[in-house]
Amino acid sequence: MYVLNSLGAGGGSMSIIIWVVILVVFMFFFMIRPQRKEQARKNEMLAKMEVGDTVLTTTGFYGTLIDIDDDIVVVEFGNNKNCRIPMQRSAIAQIEKADEGTEE
Repeated sequence: MYVLNSLGAGGGSMSIIIWVVILVVFMFFFMIRPQRKEQARKNEMLAKMEVGDTVLTTTGFYGTLIDIDDDIVVVEFGNNKNCRIPMQRSAIAQIEKADEGTEE
C-alpha cells in the first residue's frame, strides 16, 4: 500500500513539473520573444537614422535631426532655428525619411 501512495505522489509532482515547463514556454513565445523582436526593430531603426531625418520623440514632438553622436542627438523643433535640443538617442520613437514614407 505504501508503494502505491509513493508512486501516486511521484506522478503528481511530475504533472506539476510539466505544467511549469508549459508555462515557461508560453511566457517565452507570447511575452519575451515579441519584446526581443520589437527591441531589435527599434535598434535597427536608430542605427539607420541620418542627419536631416524628421523624428518623433517619445514625448510627442516632431523635429529634424541636426547632429548625431554615439548616444546623444540634437533635434531642431519648429521653424525657429534657435530651438535645438540635445537628447538621448533612445528618446526617438519614430523616424521619417525625407525621401521615403514612415518607418515604424
